[in-house]
Amino acid sequence: MKRTGGQAIIESLIDQGVEVLFGYPGGAIMPTYDALYDAGDRIRHVLVRHEQGAAHAAEGYARATGRVGACLVTSGPGATNLITGLMDALMDSTPIVCVCGQVRSAMLGSDAFQEADIIGLTLAATKWSYQITEAAEIPQVIAKAFEIARSGRPGPVLIDVTRDAQAGLFESQARADIQTAGSSRVAQAVTRRDFSGVGNAARLINDARRPFLLVGQGVLISRAEDQVRALAEKAGLPVASTLLGLSAFPTGHPLYVGMLGMHGNYGPNMLTNEADVIIAVGMRFDDRVTGRLDAYARQAKIIHVEVDPAQVNRNVPADVALIGDAAEAIEALLPQVEDKRHDAWLARFRAHDAEEHEQVISGEVSPKSPQLCMGEVVDRISTKTAGAAVIVSDVGQHQMLAARHYAFKAPLSHITSGGLGTMGFALPAALGAKLGVPEREVIAIIGDGGFQMSMQELGTLMQERIPIKMVILNNGHLGMVRQWQELFFDARYAEVSIQSPDFVGLCGSYGIAARSVDAHEDLDDAIDEMLAAPGPFLLEARVGRTDNVFPIIPAGASVSEIRLS
Repeated sequence: MKRTGGQAIIESLIDQGVEVLFGYPGGAIMPTYDALYDAGDRIRHVLVRHEQGAAHAAEGYARATGRVGACLVTSGPGATNLITGLMDALMDSTPIVCVCGQVRSAMLGSDAFQEADIIGLTLAATKWSYQITEAAEIPQVIAKAFEIARSGRPGPVLIDVTRDAQAGLFESQARADIQTAGSSRVAQAVTRRDFSGVGNAARLINDARRPFLLVGQGVLISRAEDQVRALAEKAGLPVASTLLGLSAFPTGHPLYVGMLGMHGNYGPNMLTNEADVIIAVGMRFDDRVTGRLDAYARQAKIIHVEVDPAQVNRNVPADVALIGDAAEAIEALLPQVEDKRHDAWLARFRAHDAEEHEQVISGEVSPKSPQLCMGEVVDRISTKTAGAAVIVSDVGQHQMLAARHYAFKAPLSHITSGGLGTMGFALPAALGAKLGVPEREVIAIIGDGGFQMSMQELGTLMQERIPIKMVILNNGHLGMVRQWQELFFDARYAEVSIQSPDFVGLCGSYGIAARSVDAHEDLDDAIDEMLAAPGPFLLEARVGRTDNVFPIIPAGASVSEIRLS
């Protein structure tokens, strides 16, 4: 049976299980959109207002579901607008497949209208980029793209398809042949496993007096939450999470001691440099976690469980490396680990908890000042949702306070831009997440600066009636930059005060319900109104303009130099 390349793209996406496609049409992708017209309700297309929003929405969908997100855009600026989202997905191990149009094959390299060398531009921002110039290539290349995106360490893939390849006819293959040819060899090539160090890892854990288990996003990607919890409980391990690992381990568990990193909790940062064995699962020891590398955990034996061999020994040398899927690695380790308790060691974390609560947390969640506090708003939302919502945060002070004060109870509940730190991420990512898990409450927590980088996606919410909840913590500043200028640049405030539109009025123009609140006594009622709203809702909380986020590890400092004030 003959079909066009555009038909093959849409059918291939459906064959790969794509239910929601985020995109924006244009000239070079029109043959594929023409084929989309015939797909009916077999695939839902969501018209974003900016192509970067399409990439972030695909990321949100992928992070909330564990499946591959997908987007479809045109050539030139349509494709180049994806690059930030692609880089964000690469750094945060998020599987997305982006298909973009391209000028006709005969015009490649001629600087034709809306031509861009998107393969060259995205080589450093993708796991794989490939240009299709023949329609017959499409089914196998797209099957391969999805396998690469989700195999090993997940990440983004970009497929560039010339307009003549989309319009051209070809004799299609049987779909079973396509899947075999396009996928199986890739899976073997990108997945490597080496658990030969399991015995050594178990001996280190069994002999440890001050062991420490660190969980990253790899635990969520491999769905290893149960295995990690079983390991922690059997060996009596205190557990801390990276920013992207939040929700991999319940925050209310008696072994959970908090978040690592620059604005993480006091105890896990201070005691990192006293642990004698560190078991790092699905994390890459990035600089926000380690602080100064030459002063990071020099006394500890390191067990690194990681699917990507390139990350092992990259920043922190490993004494034992278990290469492969985190769930499989922990399952192999568990039988050799002895039942233990480390009560005295755990008590030291709790002592630091008490100190942090007295000096920092109590003032954030129950402020004495007349102004609302960011931590107070997040804490109330956490209580009212019983820690069960999906929290999508942008980048800045609000991001750190959302991470610190929301009590995550279920896996795949925390979505943020970690490695790239992309302002404008939260709104499109939240709408993507909600379309992936419509049964869950999805709440985007955003700063006034970041919201203005993607607020055009209110149009997407209006058109699609996606019932996410948006909370803007408005302090009238680019808050994290202002904090750094105060602390480390002699309070020389350069271009950090930011004016905002009337957010409530803006939402009204889109037909979206909204409310603004600035008093402690009105906060509960405002959150209740937001959570009860049947459609999208924006809550603007006007918070203290100069509040800072503590603890903090200054740039270039050791993790044990973390400051409470």
